[in-house]
Amino acid sequence: MSQERFTTDIATALADELVSIARTGLGDELRSVIYFTPTQFDVLYVRQDIYESHEAARRAKSPLVDLESVGFVEAPVRSALSGSDGSIEFGPYSFTIRVHDNGFVVRKLVGDVGVLLTTDSMNIAAFRDAATAIERHLKR
Repeated sequence: MSQERFTTDIATALADELVSIARTGLGDELRSVIYFTPTQFDVLYVRQDIYESHEAARRAKSPLVDLESVGFVEAPVRSALSGSDGSIEFGPYSFTIRVHDNGFVVRKLVGDVGVLLTTDSMNIAAFRDAATAIERHLKR
């Protein structure tokens, strides 16, 4: 994907790495990879059989990004639930999976950036590996 298509400040190399991580970890069930900030997003990858154009993918994914962007304002709640103050001890936030009848949405947030992965229905175990690898690359 060329840099001129990006509305965020994501580097082309990082975009390519994130897509590679998702495709390797989630295989043919991967539908899309979206990089987003609180105010902007880029569709980094869409499986060929899903949308007829990049613009159609952006239009379709915009409401999803709007919904998942709420994760940035939820950060204090997630921190409180992590048990950092000695209260509830769920541990630190890792990632979010939304389960739908025909697939999944995975959200990984690191600071003020995030990645959304959409997939067909599949075994949930692969998501942890993909989310962990994405985190390593976002923290660079």
